[in-house]
Amino acid sequence: MRLGVAGPVGTGKSSLIATLCRALSGELRLGVITNDIYTDEDARFLKSAGVLEPERIRPVETGACPHTAIRDDVTANLLAAEDLEADFGSLDLVIIESGGDNLTATFSPALVDAQLFVLDVAGGGDVVRKGGPGIARADLLVINKTDLGPHVGVDVERMAREGREARRGGSVVALSQHDEASIRMLTGWVRDTLARYRTGDHTPVDPGPMAPHSHTGRDGEGGHPHTHADSAHDQAPAHAGPSA
Repeated sequence: MRLGVAGPVGTGKSSLIATLCRALSGELRLGVITNDIYTDEDARFLKSAGVLEPERIRPVETGACPHTAIRDDVTANLLAAEDLEADFGSLDLVIIESGGDNLTATFSPALVDAQLFVLDVAGGGDVVRKGGPGIARADLLVINKTDLGPHVGVDVERMAREGREARRGGSVVALSQHDEASIRMLTGWVRDTLARYRTGDHTPVDPGPMAPHSHTGRDGEGGHPHTHADSAHDQAPAHAGPSA
């Protein structure tokens, strides 16, 4: 199964992935793919943390807006996933981390089977009310760094409640790296989703196209407003799961 992890810059996507690797590497065959625009910073962080063998962590440098490589043209990430399996055999779970983007970035179902969207309390308690396809329709919403709530004046319980309201009752995990119960909730969700994927009971969802936006060069030239609703990758089916 391929699991996408998306969310704005600084919400703790890499540390969440490190937590998953520490908790699951003893029972599952894992691989990780990170996305950064110009560097391999997130991959180096995970390698230095020792959460997996370094060869199981592969960086992708997108060279453009992070959503480009997870939705518009997923080729680089697909090739990285295929290279992992070629080197290590069949894997149970490949975690793909998006580069930090905004509230509208989501993964194409042609790339991932399930996806979670990460917010953090330091971004403000109101951010969950701002909406967007990831908040509303990703398979899981994670509200991260809940231990910082008292320090930044955020009511974590209210933020989680408003997250569930925005998702119409969809799954929300309020996570702290210092709270083992919340980590068990996260890993339990991953295990349950993987089990349903293996039995064919999990269907990849497309949270929806991005809002209108533009791409500009470093000099500010060349941008034009557009959406990605007509992208071939937005229309593509998810990759085939493992054979029985």
